[in-house]
Amino acid sequence: MFGYRVPAPDQAMLISGGRRGHGGAPFRVVTGHGKFVLPVFRKVRFLTLAMCEAEVAEKCVSRQGITLTVRAVIAFKVGNDTESIVNAGQRFLSDQGQMAVLTGRIFAGHLRSIIGSMTVEELITERQKLATEVLDTSKAEMAKIGLIVDSLQIQSIDDGDTGYIDAMSAPHKAAIQRQAQIAQAQASQASAEAEQEAARNQAEYARQTAVVQAQYNSEVDRAQAQAAQAGPLAEAHAQQEVLSARTELAQRAADLRQQQLVAEIVKPAEAEAERIRVVALAEAERMKIQAEAAASHGRVALDRMLIDQLPQIVKEAASGLSGANVNVLNGTDGLGEIAAGLVGQGLTILDSVRRNMGAPGAEDEPKRRDEPKRRGGAEDGAVEVR
Repeated sequence: MFGYRVPAPDQAMLISGGRRGHGGAPFRVVTGHGKFVLPVFRKVRFLTLAMCEAEVAEKCVSRQGITLTVRAVIAFKVGNDTESIVNAGQRFLSDQGQMAVLTGRIFAGHLRSIIGSMTVEELITERQKLATEVLDTSKAEMAKIGLIVDSLQIQSIDDGDTGYIDAMSAPHKAAIQRQAQIAQAQASQASAEAEQEAARNQAEYARQTAVVQAQYNSEVDRAQAQAAQAGPLAEAHAQQEVLSARTELAQRAADLRQQQLVAEIVKPAEAEAERIRVVALAEAERMKIQAEAAASHGRVALDRMLIDQLPQIVKEAASGLSGANVNVLNGTDGLGEIAAGLVGQGLTILDSVRRNMGAPGAEDEPKRRDEPKRRGGAEDGAVEVR
């Protein structure tokens, strides 16, 4: 809009031609918003609030009298408050580039003053201390012209051709070189050891690879041999299994046949033999009992058996007289004598049998039977047999 002016975010708008500004300043300061400005009656100018940079390359002399060239960089800007803007506007509004020149000169003077109170060793080892002291001493002076310093960086300190800094750093350089050489030697040794270890590992790997390859070749050869023999071996195993099965079947058949023979022949034969043995034992036991009974009772049973046969013996003896011419001289007594004689013959036969069989008293028995015969012949009469 015509007459309405707005400053940039990093600018301060200075309006002059009207009433005075803050603290009797010849202009009003506007930042962060716009404002209507009457043309012809008001004049508008803009002051930068952006960061600015100043470089310093100043020759300074240390407390030891050694000339040093110090290079530094200063970062500064116009303060954000109205007072700083007014101070900077009154000094640099027409030529804002002079802010960097003036700042460099201010800092160069403070650098010479502070470096003159320090040794080279302090400057080299305590650069931050140097920067802090320069900032502190220049702060009030910079504030008067409306500027504030954000940072100061000491870029370099050079002694030119004097060689002081090099001499000062020589022991450290030697120590560093020595450490570097030691480190290099250690690195070389470690590298050599690593190479030796790598060579050993490579040799071991080659050996293991050869072993593995040999094992692999052996496994392959064996697998091939087994594959080549797989057919004959399988057939042989199959035939062996068939033979084993046939042998087992024949053995089972033989066992079954043996069981059948035992059941059909051996067992009945054993039973028959057992029966015969039992019968024989029973017969022997019976004969033993009979023999013991005959011996213990004076062959009573045998005598009884012979006595039972006596009538038959007498009968057979009498049959011999059936065709003979017998004259009985003494009547009834004669017949009795004939009968007695037949009985006597039977007894004589009985005694003979008993003697042959070993019966006790068989020798004395005829004498006892002969006595009545002799007595009968003498006393009762004679019988003539023709």
